[in-house]
Amino acid sequence: MPEANVFDAIVVGSGISGGWAAKELTEKGLKVIMLERGENIEHIKDYVNATKDPWEFPHRGGRTQEMIEKYPVLKRDYPLSETNLNYWVKDWECPYTEVKRFDWFRGYHVGGRSLMWGRQSYRWSDIDFEANAKEGLGTDWPIRYKDIAPWYDYAESFAGISGSKEGLNVLPDGKFLPPMELTCVEKDVAERLKKHYNGSRHLIIGRTANITRPLPGRTQCQFRNKCSLGCPFGGYFSTQSSTLPAAMKTGNLTLRPFSIVTKVLYDKDTQRAIGVEVLDAETNKTYEYKAKIVFLNASTLNSTWILLNSATDVFPDGLGSTSGQLGHNLMDHHLGVRINGQFEGYEDKYYFGRRPNGFYIPRFRNVNGDKRDYLRGFGYQGQGNRESWNRNVAEFNIGVELKETLTEPGSWQVGMGGFGEILPYHENKVTLDKTKKDKWGLNVLAIDCELKENELKMRKDMLADGIEMLEAAGVKNVKGKDGDGTPGRGIHEMGTARMGTDPKNSVLNKFNQVWDAKNVFVTDGACMTSASCVNPSLTYMALTARAVDFAVSELKKGNL
Repeated sequence: MPEANVFDAIVVGSGISGGWAAKELTEKGLKVIMLERGENIEHIKDYVNATKDPWEFPHRGGRTQEMIEKYPVLKRDYPLSETNLNYWVKDWECPYTEVKRFDWFRGYHVGGRSLMWGRQSYRWSDIDFEANAKEGLGTDWPIRYKDIAPWYDYAESFAGISGSKEGLNVLPDGKFLPPMELTCVEKDVAERLKKHYNGSRHLIIGRTANITRPLPGRTQCQFRNKCSLGCPFGGYFSTQSSTLPAAMKTGNLTLRPFSIVTKVLYDKDTQRAIGVEVLDAETNKTYEYKAKIVFLNASTLNSTWILLNSATDVFPDGLGSTSGQLGHNLMDHHLGVRINGQFEGYEDKYYFGRRPNGFYIPRFRNVNGDKRDYLRGFGYQGQGNRESWNRNVAEFNIGVELKETLTEPGSWQVGMGGFGEILPYHENKVTLDKTKKDKWGLNVLAIDCELKENELKMRKDMLADGIEMLEAAGVKNVKGKDGDGTPGRGIHEMGTARMGTDPKNSVLNKFNQVWDAKNVFVTDGACMTSASCVNPSLTYMALTARAVDFAVSELKKGNL
């Protein structure tokens, strides 16, 4: 094998967790190759739409009939837009089989979905890590909050998370940059909720990976709210703005785009992985790369696809399959419950810029003495702001009056949506569909996942509680809707290669090692043992940094 194809470590995927793996491994002195199946997108230079105004897009940022026809999956939600269409996977190149409907929105390029993510960044609490064991569901997490807390500190300090300290047991505080400010209406609603519920419910500013003061190589958020186009200022955490420059600075990283990892190569004599097989996405040629350590960070379902596709005579159902859990326990967050209304007063008030953040109402169900007829809980993410020029003005549908009216801001609106936890059901799963292939002739995933009775009961409370809270806070004309809660819509795929306490009940151990091959680590969403109801990306960062620290220590001891 050519010397150029041999490294100390291989990182598969370049999104949030892959970027962290590359940074940590290279900073610890390892020679690393990061394999990304899609194109390279360079920081600043390739953010071609980041500074455009709406009128500079042919269709003002909307979607055309041709786009709707060509993107049958992407059209199901907000991702289908001409503003950043090249960041999303082409449906016809990368199909998948929906045994039950699952909205899978993917980004195959350097940086992955770290360029388009919602940036909400929350710690899990022991309430989350202990839930499976207490309720006898799935399998127990092999870690608790104390195990990951120092790594949350570490991840937050580097990524830059702005937020307020609240002292809540359901939502641990972190090492925050100064918080963004709630709008005047949000502050009012927060005070009214606190008073009405005797301090048991809270409305706080979102904890977001938008920085509010400069960090090395990055300028604080400019309140443009164009994050999904790529940020030329580095105002939010992404692979391009943060982890990739750090890894490149070491001189230890090789980045290879257009590299589809098709399998992990396993040596049954040493019971270790020896590297990976790569299909060049441009030439269709196959290569092998060898390394002492392999980190799978291709995103939840793609990392699992690689493991499933790495079947051998030793592991006929895929590497990591001996527990019978590989591909199972698929989770997301169920969304679609929306509540909104109008807030009177404050017509003489406005706010600065376009804050790329909202408020957050942390979980209050099935905690602190509350007991419902379902398990786990939900939170809300929302915003209180004034309607803009594109609002509908019923009294003036045309003419001078309409134009004059639209020069002034509209009424204050308060709206929010629920984020609910999905339980780790064994039957919610992915498998290889050997009857369907993608553009490169590779078997695709079949996804079989649905909400069950627990989530449907939870959604009733999501809706009723949301309406009750806004009305209690003085919001007028409150309306609620239980919309589309199809799994996948949260873009928080989790599970399918879960961590656990025993090789018989899990794919990974407490340090994210594959039980079947201890020099293979999985630290993206595939590793998750339950889903909580808060956004998971900060946990991926912390778990990745922790796993790399362990892996390098074990490598130096000669255990890998």
